[in-house]
Amino acid sequence: MSSIKDLFLLDPDIHFLNHGSFGATPRAVFAAYQEWQRLLERQPVLFLGREFARLHHEARCALGEYLNARAEDLVFVPNATHGVNIVARSLNLGAGDEVLATDHEYGACDRTWDFLCRKRGASYIRQPIPLPVSSQDEILERFWEGVTHRTKVIFLSHISSPTALRFPVKEICRRARLAGIRTLVDGAHAPGQIPVDLASIRADFYSGNCHKWMMSPKGAGFLHARQEVQGMVEPLVVSWGYDAEEDFSTGSAYVDYLQWTGTRDPAAALSVPAATQFMEENRWEEIRLGCTELLRTALHRIEQVTGLPPLYPDDRDLFLQMAVAQLPTGTDLKELKTRLYDEFQVEVPLIEWNGFKLIRISVQGYNTQEDADALVAGLARLLPEVTA
Repeated sequence: MSSIKDLFLLDPDIHFLNHGSFGATPRAVFAAYQEWQRLLERQPVLFLGREFARLHHEARCALGEYLNARAEDLVFVPNATHGVNIVARSLNLGAGDEVLATDHEYGACDRTWDFLCRKRGASYIRQPIPLPVSSQDEILERFWEGVTHRTKVIFLSHISSPTALRFPVKEICRRARLAGIRTLVDGAHAPGQIPVDLASIRADFYSGNCHKWMMSPKGAGFLHARQEVQGMVEPLVVSWGYDAEEDFSTGSAYVDYLQWTGTRDPAAALSVPAATQFMEENRWEEIRLGCTELLRTALHRIEQVTGLPPLYPDDRDLFLQMAVAQLPTGTDLKELKTRLYDEFQVEVPLIEWNGFKLIRISVQGYNTQEDADALVAGLARLLPEVTA
């Protein structure tokens, strides 16, 4: 795995174990990104005025092939949170309605639903999924206990940001369809980390990132909507795609509404095919397996340092390239994070969640045993000094 590190632009002096926050783009993909920007600046009117729709269609086709989805059901958005906002604002929620989520959701999306539910008199319900957890079936049943006759929408992460837990979204979406409940999946951390088959999951809406585990440039996200529900989607920004003239229409109101929302740099989205090609050329499925082994070993070593038990079993069904480990409850997270970086050159997020103090480790193809060693050494040295 060590040779992979040279394919990235990351600072070689930093043990970067935080791919989950903003991703990291390979040199080859970043070069494609810059080339798109150069082409845009060479003739902006030609690029944006006459070639934009075709280029976006080609990029959506490549993304659709990767996610097993029709290009007509995909649109590019800046990030997964943006896509969640589009759907949340489009749904016709009213007084007494409930949106059911978990207590593992990403903070920005929690705020989105809190804001809208307060305006509309609906309730945002965070169903507790306590840790430790033992299986996908346990998660499923605990989550479904939160469904009531008032539940109109289910919103949940495919892979949680604060706890890195993988949720059984396919089965939850299946149950929701039978119950007449709309579903929106936050796929910020899933594409590129685990196989994502949108045709199989069959969520009504799925909002994901390409700039995290797919390693596209920042600003490349997507929103997928099943054809049957696309008529429900309203644009956050009304622009030329609304009632588009025939010469400027893609033939899909869903794509027209969301694809062109004013002048912007489309280079990140157009670089997605370069990212999928990079993964294919470098046999990324095999690399992901190696990442999981490195992560699993690191978790065991951290547990030996802290003396604390794991929060989920040593099973790939619940994590792949990102996982959390417990830290002592008296740990000063701010001081530990600062000193891990300053003294051990380790970049890693520390999180306080539901009474737990957690360290979230991301392992991507560029990570090596040296990175894991630095983290474990830093924790072993610093925890006694920063824990009350």
